[in-house]
Amino acid sequence: MFRRTRRIDRPRRPRGRGALNAVIIGLQPHRFSDLYHAFLEASWPAALAFLGVVFVAANVVFALLYVACGDCIAGARIGNLLDAVFFSVQTIATIGYGQMVPRTTMANVLVSIEAFTGLLGIALATGLVFSKFARPTARVMFSKVAVIARRNGQACLMFRMANERATRIAEAQVRVSLVRNEVTKEGERMRRSNDLQLERDHSSIFALSWTVVHPITDESPLHGATPESLAEQGAELVVSMTGLDLTFAQTIHARHSYASADIIPDARLVDIFTPLADGTPQIDYRHFHDWQPLDAETATRKKT
Repeated sequence: MFRRTRRIDRPRRPRGRGALNAVIIGLQPHRFSDLYHAFLEASWPAALAFLGVVFVAANVVFALLYVACGDCIAGARIGNLLDAVFFSVQTIATIGYGQMVPRTTMANVLVSIEAFTGLLGIALATGLVFSKFARPTARVMFSKVAVIARRNGQACLMFRMANERATRIAEAQVRVSLVRNEVTKEGERMRRSNDLQLERDHSSIFALSWTVVHPITDESPLHGATPESLAEQGAELVVSMTGLDLTFAQTIHARHSYASADIIPDARLVDIFTPLADGTPQIDYRHFHDWQPLDAETATRKKT
């Protein structure tokens, strides 16, 4: 059973959805060899900003080459970088207004190279944007805390999930692991993952809310744990959810993690289901992250 001792307030570490909560040193990053993965993982503003920077940089480079050729563009001022940039934009985008045209053989060679570069760039940008649009993603909301409370006479770890989209997720499965630092009998320190047995680890249709429950039995990795021992071991709960998006007929994944400070003993999640007069269940997501201490359930507390 999960024993409660005095509560220790700790600053919460910022974390993303399933972020890697570790400090990495000595690993050489492959920034330029994995640009495709980085682009797909980036937010839309960052991805569009990256494409914009590449577009501007390519036009500036070709504009400098045009300026270096001297009087090679008819209709443009000699040595004017701004005119050369505008001519480059018209060339790489295959606009060709006709006011500025290549005058010399060298300019025509550069135009040919830039036109070929523009075709490749448009093809690559189209593929990247399409891949980012077509990438299946899940919008699953996890409660900000996990709580420890008795359920049907058994101490249980509980947190809840909700599908933020109007679509349904079929054959949803959830897996919860307790990751913590352990020391072997030989003194070797290691980071070990222990799977937690759940009351229900799958749902045929995940449409609204799902409370995930892990009974803390004698065989549970959480048996006999305290907030202090979990913090000392650097423990965290790693949650992984998979399912089939019925709209796109594609498998989607969602991940989340709870640090030891996010596990609240002797508390319960605030009810979000209330029946209407006709018996229809009503869900209030405004209290999705709220929890109550068991010794003062009348005073609802929020953890933000």
